[in-house]
Amino acid sequence: MNSSRRLPPLNPLRAFEATARHASLSKAAAELHVTHGAVSHQIKALEQSLGVKLFERVGSRLKLTPHGAELLPAVSGAFEGIAAAAARLTRPASSGALVVSCVPALLSLWMIPRLGAFTSRYPDIRLKLVASNDPRDIRSSDIDVCVHYGDGSWTDCWIRKWSGLELFPVVSPTLANNRPIRSIRDLADHVLLHGDDGREWHTWLAAADALDLERNCRRHHFNDARLSIEAALHGHGVALGDTMTASGLLARGQLIVPFGLSVPAVDDFYVVCRNEMRSAPIVQVFVDWLFAEKAEADSRPDTAAAAQIVTRRKRPVLKVVARSDD
Repeated sequence: MNSSRRLPPLNPLRAFEATARHASLSKAAAELHVTHGAVSHQIKALEQSLGVKLFERVGSRLKLTPHGAELLPAVSGAFEGIAAAAARLTRPASSGALVVSCVPALLSLWMIPRLGAFTSRYPDIRLKLVASNDPRDIRSSDIDVCVHYGDGSWTDCWIRKWSGLELFPVVSPTLANNRPIRSIRDLADHVLLHGDDGREWHTWLAAADALDLERNCRRHHFNDARLSIEAALHGHGVALGDTMTASGLLARGQLIVPFGLSVPAVDDFYVVCRNEMRSAPIVQVFVDWLFAEKAEADSRPDTAAAAQIVTRRKRPVLKVVARSDD
């Protein structure tokens, strides 16, 4: 049976609750912005619906009957619950402080460019953004939510995959013009910029059937993928970009992709937090925004065009290890 058929009408319940709380028809009418007669009519309608008397008059005041006294706590509790839920949808969720731990490259190249959109929509949320991929952040009481790169094996926490990754070489247009890269063999004339210990470039070169270039290419190593991309922007060599952090740079023409070959990264980006934080309204707001912003970004023509630059994918035998983004 439909439970709504067993519920009395809402307006008579509001009139009953207000009258019982004030013990006065006039005060209830003033609170509800209706006439004294309207409140009286609503209460009579509720009594007829229930088949019981809810009030009796004692002198100049109204008093609840035993039936009215039994009904009041349930009605009051229901209205209080509705009011509390409505408040959670507005004030707590859209105000306060939120601490976010995020992969440095993703924070610098993807999240910060979109920070204005978040601030415009949620002006009363104060963000503290921590550049980190340290798994200890997930259980730290100082961190509310993490956007981390890994295999998703973290335990005893709430976790949701946010994005996968494809890796491919990127270079500044200026460097490519001054020292053309017409074929993979031309990489021998360039510096390879590593954002890890070298295994990502090893994997890409293996997919390109060019492992011999490892012995011939000059190289620089950075402890952070963001730094290798920054070095590429300055024309210091060829770095490995990915479909998330490099997409904006490709769309703006700050970097170009010399080869139509990408390899899948073994790990992905995840949104992670302590189980008790997932139900916090302010965390829900941020997580919902994060996924909505990615979906919107993926649908933009410039981002889609940049993603299409990488046209050919070959899955290598060797795996890519986690990027050194912490």
